[in-house]
Amino acid sequence: MALYINPVQPSSSSATHTLRRTRDKLNMPTTPLLLAAVLLLSAALLCSGHPPGCPVPLPTQTADNNPRLQRAYVALQALKKAITDDPKNLTQGWCGPDVCAYFGVFCAASLDDPCARTVAGVDLNHGDLAGTLPFELGLLTDIAVLHLNSNRFAGGLPDSLPKLSLLYELDVSNNRLSGGFPQHILCLPNVKFVDIRFNNLCGPVPPAIFDKKIDALFINNNHFDFELPDNFGNSTASVIVLANIRLRGCIPSSIGRMGGTLNELVLLNSGIRSCIPPEIGALRELTVLDVSFNQLQGQLPESMAGLRSLEQLDVAHNELSGHIPEGICALPRLSNFTYSFNYFCGEPERCATLRRNDDRQNCIAGKPDQRPTDQCMAFLHRPPVHCDGHGCFAQHY
Repeated sequence: MALYINPVQPSSSSATHTLRRTRDKLNMPTTPLLLAAVLLLSAALLCSGHPPGCPVPLPTQTADNNPRLQRAYVALQALKKAITDDPKNLTQGWCGPDVCAYFGVFCAASLDDPCARTVAGVDLNHGDLAGTLPFELGLLTDIAVLHLNSNRFAGGLPDSLPKLSLLYELDVSNNRLSGGFPQHILCLPNVKFVDIRFNNLCGPVPPAIFDKKIDALFINNNHFDFELPDNFGNSTASVIVLANIRLRGCIPSSIGRMGGTLNELVLLNSGIRSCIPPEIGALRELTVLDVSFNQLQGQLPESMAGLRSLEQLDVAHNELSGHIPEGICALPRLSNFTYSFNYFCGEPERCATLRRNDDRQNCIAGKPDQRPTDQCMAFLHRPPVHCDGHGCFAQHY
């Protein structure tokens, strides 16, 4: 089954599970046997709390006897000071040198020194915290997970963000952040999960974000305004959500280059005025495609029959026309196909066998709840749409 990422629901995950998975990936050995050996050794060291040759047992390390934890203490105290409202008293206990005992702070042996304990994750999701993010957060140089979603942080991400060279997951969604796209994200060498949705960020999104080797990109529900660049297809992300922003231009034909990696693409209500390029049929791993509530025109390309992993397809509320290709409804995993509120004039009978299909408000003869005849005739008398090789269209008069 597809894991449909709801673009209107900020993410929430287990920090401890994510931290374990994250740190494994950042320090991934080259062979399965070596991986197993490292994991067994790490488990033994953590259980003993005193790796061989270490002068101070890990559980007793604090800001008083560990320089890494001292820097973390400065960073966390600066964050506490920058918080202007803490209705759940999450940071009330952030006192003293034992930063690893602070709520929402997770420590582990550092990657470059197993004798040194360090702050590896901070998770304050759903805290309803108000304030700003201080420059001192850049002192958390060993952090792999930073989860601050569903709070009321304002301003922007600190300029010190590039110092978090081990950061793997960044989730600041559902806050009140403002300004332009946080360019510092491009400087994070190990970041794989970027979630900045549901903020007040605006302006263009740099094309370089699609060249970055990330696994998930959520930038929806902001005020971004940009064109999908030609290098869009360079992205290695498995999930891309660009819903409820303003996209100009076309869906680039380079999208076909994402065939081996892309699982979910959500462009819901993004203002795209385009054809659907035939290269989209190369997305053999795609399970969810939502391009509803846009200004797509032309026909669904026959190449979409190549989306063999597709489970959910939503093209509703566009200006698509012609016949539904039979190959789409024959896709082996497709269970939900929504194509209502378009101008389709025909559909294969096998579409009716899908678990859920919605063909309302089209121009399909003999089907209930279709558009009035005059609307369909007016659409048919429009100048034909020509789709060029770049996924764009031009009307011929």
